[in-house]
Amino acid sequence: MISPHGSDKLNPLFVRDDAQRAQLIKEAEGLHSVVVCSAAAANAVMLGSGYFNPLTGFMNKADALSVSQNMKTADGLFWPVPVLNILENAEGIQPGAKIALCDPNVDGNPVLAIQTVAAVESFSDAEMTGMTQSIFATTDPAHPGVAAFNSVGKIAVSGPIQVLNFSYFESEFPDTFRTAYQIREEMAGLGWEKVVAFQTRNPMHRAHEELCRMAYRDVEADGILIHMLLGKLKKGDIPADVRDNAIRKMVEVYFEPNTVLVTGYGFDMLYAGPREAVLHAVFRQNAGCTHLIVGRDHAGVGSYYGPFDAQTIFHDQVPEGALKIKIYEADHTAWSKKLGKVVMMRDVPDHGKEDFVLLSGTAVREMLGRGEAPPPEFSRPEVAEILIQHYQTEDA
Repeated sequence: MISPHGSDKLNPLFVRDDAQRAQLIKEAEGLHSVVVCSAAAANAVMLGSGYFNPLTGFMNKADALSVSQNMKTADGLFWPVPVLNILENAEGIQPGAKIALCDPNVDGNPVLAIQTVAAVESFSDAEMTGMTQSIFATTDPAHPGVAAFNSVGKIAVSGPIQVLNFSYFESEFPDTFRTAYQIREEMAGLGWEKVVAFQTRNPMHRAHEELCRMAYRDVEADGILIHMLLGKLKKGDIPADVRDNAIRKMVEVYFEPNTVLVTGYGFDMLYAGPREAVLHAVFRQNAGCTHLIVGRDHAGVGSYYGPFDAQTIFHDQVPEGALKIKIYEADHTAWSKKLGKVVMMRDVPDHGKEDFVLLSGTAVREMLGRGEAPPPEFSRPEVAEILIQHYQTEDA
């Protein structure tokens, strides 16, 4: 199985020893506490899960600026986006002290992690603008990632953390949420060495399903990891529980047993296009996968990125050898009326637009809202049924 990023062994920051964790929870009662933003809470979950290996906590200002500009920390570790605990107000927080980080996404704001403060530093307006441009390739406040990044403050509290729980992900998605080390253990138990990962924040339509099969076949993989984002999304995206049900039904009915693991991770979507695609590669490598499918407009939103920018970044900006995981570059996939199967458009140069079953997201949502299933060439009927129920319940 592939080794993790930046180290020989995975080092998740979740405190796995029950007695030690209980002692830290007790200690947290006497610490200065702060309710962090949702993005920082998600970062803590990812650090605890091992997906952000080999980081030991939240980045300082120098690392954040260096990562934004050069995709490497001040000491040279390759990393695509800053991992920050940003606050609006850091009053009472001093370097050297321990603080309790409280969860904004769980009732009562329980302690999520304990942080040992290394530094408390402020970003200037110009530095925030520069980081925003580097990460998202835009400063447009209409971009959901840009809006979220610039809405939580400018004070970075850096330092190592000890993670005490996985927020709401473990309780709300007990069958799906998995840490990087749990995925490694499960794949090892199945005897999988070569694994192709598929990232999704949406339900999987027929083209996605076939894309997984293509990659599985082409790289001669032992298995497929369908790895869905379970955290916060922009308005209008399908909720995680609905997506989870739809994907599980598709796998149950249409994939061979023991060829697919359906899992999820606790992170808020950045919609950062190319930079986020590289981040996706980092944490799939940390989960033990050897290949990541990167398709058209991977992790994008609106028209902020070119259709294949998330592929070209791996050629143009990721130094050779920086990552061990390989990228499976996919074109737009759709059902060919001529061939009677899903194909990559680049593979059928004799086809015109009229030769494919193509539906816009808006058209699909309107059909589902009316209780109509999209054509079976576009969406499996079992998946459509789950989505119809969601849209009709939402509109009721």
